[in-house]
Amino acid sequence: MRIGELAARSGVSVRALRYYEEQGLLEANRSGSGQRHYPESAADRVQLIQMLYSAGLSSRTIAELLPCVEAKVSTPESRARLTAERNRIDAQIIELTRTRDRLDTVIRLSGSPDSGCTWVADRDVAAEASHQFQ
Repeated sequence: MRIGELAARSGVSVRALRYYEEQGLLEANRSGSGQRHYPESAADRVQLIQMLYSAGLSSRTIAELLPCVEAKVSTPESRARLTAERNRIDAQIIELTRTRDRLDTVIRLSGSPDSGCTWVADRDVAAEASHQFQ
């Protein structure tokens, strides 16, 4: 299949597919005129790449793990790498949760006229907005 068809099937842009190829994540055969042609299995591979990217893995890490995933071989190294990535994601979740909690505190404290912030009541904001559009 050509690159446009693979993009449509997998829901990613042609540009992303070219990037995957540059990173060594996806391979295409070239026609005599230089057009890319992908096997039917490429759509599944693109979905896997997308899943790994959405999990926060870098293209380098994905390139290291794809051969094990495709061969269905689990090595101590690949398991250690996956565990390290999971631990990294867990640390990000913890930090994001802390940040959200701090933001909740700021929102709660700033919602009162006694907060020390210049306080504008909701009805004042609505009235001000309606004057701007008149």
